[in-house]
Amino acid sequence: MGKRKRIQSPTIPSSPGRGRIAEPSVEKILNYDQTHPIFCLRHLQAEFDLDACDRREQADFAKALWKHSQMTWRDIWAADRHGLGAEKIARESIRAPIPNHITEDVDFFIALRFSGKVPMVGYRIRDVFHVIWLDPKFDLYEHG
Repeated sequence: MGKRKRIQSPTIPSSPGRGRIAEPSVEKILNYDQTHPIFCLRHLQAEFDLDACDRREQADFAKALWKHSQMTWRDIWAADRHGLGAEKIARESIRAPIPNHITEDVDFFIALRFSGKVPMVGYRIRDVFHVIWLDPKFDLYEHG
């Protein structure tokens, strides 16, 4: 019998653009309005979560997240508030209980639209949009 050949371990490329994906440095980002939003759904509230939406609205929600993620925050603020844009909602206008993790310094919330004019409402920290409520019944605040 001949000698067995050993299988060599694969090498990880060390050239730029290959291998591990580096996280952007926080120090390099000076203006978060020039970044694309990142969406957090961790704190969606009962009665205002995906179960409050029908199947079409759920699909539209996913599409809206994708569409918004292709825009910068500056683009979102420049767009029509009932389209792909944003609208500020005063904290005192919210009819639902505000979760305990949201501190008093959050004095307004942001509404982004999906499925026509249905709002997803939350708050922004840097480039992350924390979605707290989905409002397909338009019960969360007075809509004007």
